[in-house]
Amino acid sequence: MAKTHILGYPRIGARRELKRALESYWRGELSSSQLYEVGAAVRRDNWRAQEQAGLEFVTVGDFAWYDQVLNHSLMFGVVPQRFTRGAADTKLDQYFRLARGRAPAGEPVAASAMTKWFDTNYHYLVPEFDATQEFTLDSEWLLAEVAEARAQGFPPKPVLIGPLTYLWLGRSGADRLGLLPRLLPLYRELLQQLAEAGVEWVQIDEPILGLDLEERWRQAFAASYEQLRTDAGPQLLLATYFSPLRENLPLAFSLPVQGVHIDAVRAPGEIDLAVAARSQGQVLSLGVVNGRNVWRTELAGWQQRLEPLERELGDALWLSASCSLLHCPVDLETEADLPAEQRQRLAYSRQKLEELQTLQAALASGQLLPGDGKSESPDTHGDTGVLAELRDSWRPQSYAERAPLQQQRLQLPVLPTTTIGSFPQTGLLRQVRRQFRTGEISEQEYRQHLRAEIAEAVRRQEILGLDVLVHGEAERNDMVEYFGEQLDGFIHTGNGWVQSYGSRCVKPPIIAGDIRRPQPMTVEWSRYAQGLTKKPVKGMLTGPVTILNWSFPREDIPRSASCLQIARALRDEVLDLEAAGIGIIQIDEPALREGVPLRESDHGAYFDWAVGCFRYTCSAVRPETQVHTHMCYSNFNTIMDAIVALDADVITIESARSDLRLLEAFASGDGGYPNEIGPGIYDIHSPNVPERAELVARLRKLVEVIPAKKLWVNPDCGLKTREWAEVGTSLLNMVEAAREVRTALEIVDIA
Repeated sequence: MAKTHILGYPRIGARRELKRALESYWRGELSSSQLYEVGAAVRRDNWRAQEQAGLEFVTVGDFAWYDQVLNHSLMFGVVPQRFTRGAADTKLDQYFRLARGRAPAGEPVAASAMTKWFDTNYHYLVPEFDATQEFTLDSEWLLAEVAEARAQGFPPKPVLIGPLTYLWLGRSGADRLGLLPRLLPLYRELLQQLAEAGVEWVQIDEPILGLDLEERWRQAFAASYEQLRTDAGPQLLLATYFSPLRENLPLAFSLPVQGVHIDAVRAPGEIDLAVAARSQGQVLSLGVVNGRNVWRTELAGWQQRLEPLERELGDALWLSASCSLLHCPVDLETEADLPAEQRQRLAYSRQKLEELQTLQAALASGQLLPGDGKSESPDTHGDTGVLAELRDSWRPQSYAERAPLQQQRLQLPVLPTTTIGSFPQTGLLRQVRRQFRTGEISEQEYRQHLRAEIAEAVRRQEILGLDVLVHGEAERNDMVEYFGEQLDGFIHTGNGWVQSYGSRCVKPPIIAGDIRRPQPMTVEWSRYAQGLTKKPVKGMLTGPVTILNWSFPREDIPRSASCLQIARALRDEVLDLEAAGIGIIQIDEPALREGVPLRESDHGAYFDWAVGCFRYTCSAVRPETQVHTHMCYSNFNTIMDAIVALDADVITIESARSDLRLLEAFASGDGGYPNEIGPGIYDIHSPNVPERAELVARLRKLVEVIPAKKLWVNPDCGLKTREWAEVGTSLLNMVEAAREVRTALEIVDIA
C-alpha cells in the first residue's frame, strides 16, 4: 500500500501562537523557558495532526524560531565575525541577533541579509561564507527534537537542507562550491548521529535540482552523495520541489539515495519519467497535493492516475504534498466565519493531511472517489489574448520627456527624502479596526479614527522635514489583503495566516472569480492627506503582479488573465488619484521577482504579461504625474531588463541588509536603471536605529555610483511593523544625513 508523509508543516501555530510568543519574548514580557514551552506545544500539535492523518512519519526539524536556513547556519557554525563581538550569553539570543540584529541580551549588530526562498514570499536569512570558512557541527537542537518526538510516541523523519542547496543559498567572497569538501564531513557526521538516535529515514532537500545549474554544480552531486553514503546510516529521501527537474531528473535518481521526491503538481508530466528512472527498490515520493495553494485537491483524478502506479510500486510509492506546507495556512477549522459554500472548496494544511489520508485509503480499497468537476490547471499560460490587449498600452512619452515636466511640477530638491508608504500600526489602531469589524463602533467613528491617524502621520512627517509625504496607510491591514477586500472576485479569510519571515505573517486573499473594482479604493484617504499639506503626498497602490503573486490564485484560468483583470481595476484607480490632484503615484511590485519561473527558458513568457500589466496600470496618466514603484529583497541582476522595461519614473529597493550589494545591478551605465532610484539606506526589519554618520557614509558611497539628480533617499521598506519611537529617530537621522550630503554637493557645484 502507498505510504503518506509530508515535507514540512507550518510552524506559526494554528492561531499564530509562536508569533505572539516571539514578539512577547523580544519585548521582555516572556521568559526563555516560557517561549520554549510555546515552541514545544506547537511541535506537539503539528506531530499529532500528522499522526492522526495516518502519516508514516512525522517531520522533525522543520520547526524554527525564525528561519530554517538560519537553523542550519548555526548548526554548521556559519556565524559572521561581527556577531562574535558583544555576543549574547545564550544560544537563543545569539540566534535572534543573527536574525534581527538585536535580542534581549547581547549588543545590537547589523542583521543577516534576507532574500526570497526560490519563487515564494517566504524570506530566508542568507548564509555568509568567507574564503577561510571553517565549519563546526552543533546538532543538539535537531537531536533534541528527534528525542522529543520519540518520547511522545511519534516516529520521526528529520529534514535537512542538502549540502549543495545550502551552499548555493549563501553568499561569499570566494567560490561557494569550493567550500563543499569542508562541509560534507559534517553532514556525514550528522547522519551518523541521527542513525545512532534510531532514525530510519532522513529527508534531505535539494530544490536547486529544479534550476538551470552550472555543469560544475551538477557534477558535484554524485561525488557528494557518494561521500554521504553509509551502510549503517539512515535511508535518505532526496526531496526536490517548486520546479520540473528536466535534465536533472536522471541525475537525481542516479544518486545513492533510497528515495526521491518530485513535485507532481508543478511537473505532472515527469511522473512517468521518474518511474522509468528509479532504481530497483528506490522509493518514489510524489507531491500530489498542492502545498502552495488552498483549493481542495481533485482526488478522483489523482486516484485514477495513481492506481496503476501503486500496483507496480506498492509501498515504494509515497504520497505527499508538493512541497513543505509552510506556504499554506494551518487549519480551516479556525475559520468560524467563513461561509459554508466557500469552506467546502478550500483545504488548509490540516485538511491537506486529510486529503492524503483519503487518497491513500481510496487506493487501498479500490473504491472510487467522487469527482468534483473541477478542471485541471492550464498546462500553458494561455497568454495570447492577454498580450493582445496589453500591446501598445505604454505611456507615450519617454522618461527623458517626462522628467523635466515632473520636476517643474514637484519642485523637489536634490536627494529628495521620502518613505515607502506605511507608518506604524499602533495598538490603538488595531483595536479600532477590530471594534469596527465586530460592530462595536460605527463606520463613521472608524473613519474619524483613520482621519486622525492620517493627520498625525502627516504632522510628524512635516516636523521631520521629509520632502515627499505619504498618508501612512492607516486604513490598511495588509498591502495585498486590503485591495482584495475592496475588489470583487476574492475570498477573505479570518485566520488564513502564512509566515513571511520570523514572526511576520501575512493573510493572502484568495482569488475565486473575475476581478472588478466596484468603487475607488484609496482616493478618499490620499485626497484628505494632500489637503493637509503643501508638500506632495504619494498615492499608494499595490501593483497587479504583486496582488496576484501574494494571493492564492485561481487554478481554472491562466495567471496572466487574473493579472490583467487586476491591472484594469488599478488603472481606473490611478486615473481617479490623478484626477484628485495626486502628483506622485506609487505602484508597488515587491513580488515581481518571485513570480519569475525558476527556469530561464520560461522567463520571457512571464515577463511579457507581468511587465505589460504594470505598464497598463499607468499607461493613461499625464507625463507630469510621477510614477514610483518599490521592490523587496531579491536577486535583481537576473531580471534587470524587465525592471527597466517597467519604465517607472522612480524605483525604490530594499538594499541595506545586503550592505548595498544589490545596488550593483541598478548602478548607472550600460544595463543599469536609467531612471531615478531610491536604494533603502537603512534596514527597517531590525529594531536598531541607524546613526546619522552611518547614513551620511552610505549616501556618499551612493552618489559615487548614481548621479545625485537621480538619487532618492528612503528607508528599505514600509514602517508598519516598527514603533513610532524608533521610526521618528531613524527618519530624523535620515533627513539630516540627506541635508548634509546635499549641502556638500551644492558647495562642490558652486566651486
